[in-house]
Amino acid sequence: MDILHIFDEHHVPLFRFAYRLTGSVADAEDIVQACFVELLRPDCSYDPNRSPVRTWLFGVVRNQALKRFRQRSVPDPPDINEAASPEHQVLRSEIEEVVRRAVLLLPEMQREVLILAHYEQLPLADIAAILEIEVGAVKSRLQRARATLKETLVAYAPSVEREK
Repeated sequence: MDILHIFDEHHVPLFRFAYRLTGSVADAEDIVQACFVELLRPDCSYDPNRSPVRTWLFGVVRNQALKRFRQRSVPDPPDINEAASPEHQVLRSEIEEVVRRAVLLLPEMQREVLILAHYEQLPLADIAAILEIEVGAVKSRLQRARATLKETLVAYAPSVEREK
């Protein structure tokens, strides 16, 4: 196993996943570092016969993020970088921030599935393996996450009707 190749191939998506779970660059960096340290340990639990390394790595990132959430009740929102920019860039940044916060407000299980499916574009079977749940549960959580986000964000899209 070539750890440098594995790091080069996977650290960016792992960081994105960790950041979207925690909302913190510092936490995401720490989590990804811990993930690769775990892979280097002599008693590492990774077994190539059980799952691909990518699936195992995402699982470790998830577990590290869960550990951090248990240590503190609510994640600290990251600092907002407010540089002078044209109006459309400011509006886009505001919308991205609203969506990011809405995703962070989702229940933990829904947030994980949504991030892995939409942002990391992982197949449902891979998500099920990472989260150690059935594919049907992944589909259900993803549907609930989308519905919750739609309800949360409807105020920002007045042309979308609320479901009754």
